[in-house]
Amino acid sequence: MLQTSRHFARTASRAVHWPKPRGFSSCSAVLTKRAGSAPNPVLGSPGVGLRTRRMHPLSLLGTNAPPEPEEAVDNILYNTPSKSANTPTERHILTLLVANEAGVLSRISGVIAARGFNIESLVVCKTEVPALGRMTVVLRGKAAEIEQARRQLDDLVPVWAVLDYTNTPIVERELVLMKISAVPPETVHDPLGLGSDAASHAINPIMAAGFHRQTVVELARIFGAKVEDISHESLVLELTAKPEKVDSFLKLMKPYGVIEVVRSGCMAVPRSPIESYDDSNGELAEDASQAVDASQLPPG
Repeated sequence: MLQTSRHFARTASRAVHWPKPRGFSSCSAVLTKRAGSAPNPVLGSPGVGLRTRRMHPLSLLGTNAPPEPEEAVDNILYNTPSKSANTPTERHILTLLVANEAGVLSRISGVIAARGFNIESLVVCKTEVPALGRMTVVLRGKAAEIEQARRQLDDLVPVWAVLDYTNTPIVERELVLMKISAVPPETVHDPLGLGSDAASHAINPIMAAGFHRQTVVELARIFGAKVEDISHESLVLELTAKPEKVDSFLKLMKPYGVIEVVRSGCMAVPRSPIESYDDSNGELAEDASQAVDASQLPPG
């Protein structure tokens, strides 16, 4: 009986094929062999018991091929703003040396108004000569029309000379006084937070006002402006710069609550010519392009 049982066990072990245990290896050769084997129809993945995913190459910045010259030029031309055809006028700066007497301003403004020009800026002041005044006028118009107006102004009796600084190297400055709110716009009606809606603010209104003033002062420092006056409700800033810089300063200050703006107008004076030293003759030689035309000087 015992011999019959042993014979049956040997026969059963030969008839049944037991599967070998599967193992995972980290060897690169084994992984490569398994990854390259035929796909398993049962598991739906390549290899025996392994799920592999095909990796795509990483797209790094700066690895793309540079554009062609034609494409680069087209992009530059497309992004370059073109001049508007609706504004053919130019900005002209005229300086008038006039007699310091009553009625001169009305006569000059009458000539300009008769030509249909809008005065962008007008500065009138006395000079170091008691009987002589100086007027700086900024107009916009066509060059031919401005030249006609300049000649007509030059013909007036109280006008000594009219100088056109449009195409002349000049030092141009403008003074602006700006009053800015010292509290944020949302707390302008309740700067101390005493109202019923004080609890709705994210932070204390007093702290918000402090942050607001700090931001305004920092922006003024970047532009070179000075704080001339400060209170719980407003700040007074002073800036002396070119008109273009003043315009940019006003635009950036607008979201902080501009209360009042006072601009002095454009003031201009021609730059002094730069003289060069000529080594050949040992004398100072002035550039011929900066030479003064005697015909443009006033009589005397």
